[in-house]
Amino acid sequence: MEATGIALRIGATFFFTIMVVFVKLLADEVPLGQVVFFRSAVALIPLVLFLMWTRDFPSGLRTKRPLAHIARCLLGCTALFASFASLKYLPLAHASIIGYLAPVLAVVLARFLLGEQVNGMRWIAVVLGFLGMLVLVLPSMTAATVDRSYLIGTALALAMAIFTAGAKIQIRSLAQTENAGAIAFYFALTCALAGGVSVFWGWIQPDALQLVYLCGAGIAGGIAHIMMTLALQHSEISKLAPFEYLSLIFAVLADFILFRLVPDGAFYISTLMILVSMWAITVKDSANGRPAEKVQTKRV
Repeated sequence: MEATGIALRIGATFFFTIMVVFVKLLADEVPLGQVVFFRSAVALIPLVLFLMWTRDFPSGLRTKRPLAHIARCLLGCTALFASFASLKYLPLAHASIIGYLAPVLAVVLARFLLGEQVNGMRWIAVVLGFLGMLVLVLPSMTAATVDRSYLIGTALALAMAIFTAGAKIQIRSLAQTENAGAIAFYFALTCALAGGVSVFWGWIQPDALQLVYLCGAGIAGGIAHIMMTLALQHSEISKLAPFEYLSLIFAVLADFILFRLVPDGAFYISTLMILVSMWAITVKDSANGRPAEKVQTKRV
């Protein structure tokens, strides 16, 4: 069972990376809202089929907390838009490592919004993660010629991490009473509606290859969510959390294979600092007996 959970978690990370690669390939050609619409609307297909298979459709979609779902969906949808927008300006690996700040920022939000106790280890992890981000972006901020595109991408990726952290806090609250499938379904539905509204600001007629990428992003995202859900049924969160780090390896490989991008020295230092901060929160903190559920990393 443990091996099955780990395999599913690795599969989820792989398909999330595939989704991001498709979005990256579309970033300069297809309007952002159109990408969000296809990613979310198409993802509803495998998600609904999965809910039907688990006999949670439509009964599992009932909720007594619609306002909480709305808050989660708005936060997550904003994070998704910011995440996809950042891919126009950043290499996949850089967007991924900044995204790793989400669980670190969630610690701060949990302290002030949920009243959770935050010990010294967690505060050290928060500071280390933030410093790691600065190591990544300072070379661009202090260069003789400021790379404005990179800074825009960094700001968008940081916004994604902040809103993802907020969404995680809301998910944590919803998960106590709501079906996990319902949380994912309403999120995908909200993003599809938000992306659909953007048709009034102009969509393009995608060619055959662009359509493949658009649908591929949705299918890959939907499969990733399903595999994540199944993984959590087979293994403990604390044992699966370290495999989130594989997304960075996949992103670096994708950058090199598809775009011939090789990370510089600052990236590796930043990666080490942020990964250590994540390790302190997910693995070390859980080993000390604190609930691992509080630190599970999920992509929106």
